[in-house]
Amino acid sequence: MSQYERKLEHLNKNRIIYRRDPIKDKPTTVFEWGNYYESGTHECYTLFNSKAKINTYRSLKWHLYVLWYLNPQFDQDQFNNLAKFLCNKSSGFITFDVSEQLLDNITYEVSCQDLERPPPNKLRKIIFKDHTGLSMKQKLSIVGAMIGKQKLTESEIYDAMLIMHDSCTKITISKLADYLGCSTRTIHRNMGMELKKEKELLNQSL
Repeated sequence: MSQYERKLEHLNKNRIIYRRDPIKDKPTTVFEWGNYYESGTHECYTLFNSKAKINTYRSLKWHLYVLWYLNPQFDQDQFNNLAKFLCNKSSGFITFDVSEQLLDNITYEVSCQDLERPPPNKLRKIIFKDHTGLSMKQKLSIVGAMIGKQKLTESEIYDAMLIMHDSCTKITISKLADYLGCSTRTIHRNMGMELKKEKELLNQSL
């Protein structure tokens, strides 16, 4: 883990958007604690919502892509300055060194993306509001209750993984099974390779 604290105040001061709730997808049910999307939504972007820091080239590129997508008012110079800020380890967002050449390559690759097209994002079914006061256990209980008798899918597992990670709890198959009220075999059966890799990355960032 990087020794530097993340300087979110820089983003806030410059009114840089790094979080956004779904805008086109409408929730199936609205609760006091948040929203439930029966079919899921890909439109929820919550960058820097946990203590996890960017620790791979792929993750860095995705974060920059999302930031430019959420801030279409950026010109190339503004985007380059933001990328340079995030890639400075002392800013607290990244765990590895980024050379000038690598930074140039990243900004070029992101610039080539279709910024009118939403960046790839994982499906979410449950989105909690900020400052609900709910504990990790209470949130996971809600996730388990919302699943009910429906078939467990990767989106419910991913929601549970994010809740555990945001509470600085190591994610394990047995814990997921316990909180979601199913067997470890069910978790294994419904976790694809990408989600398993995501679990390892989240745990590494704790």
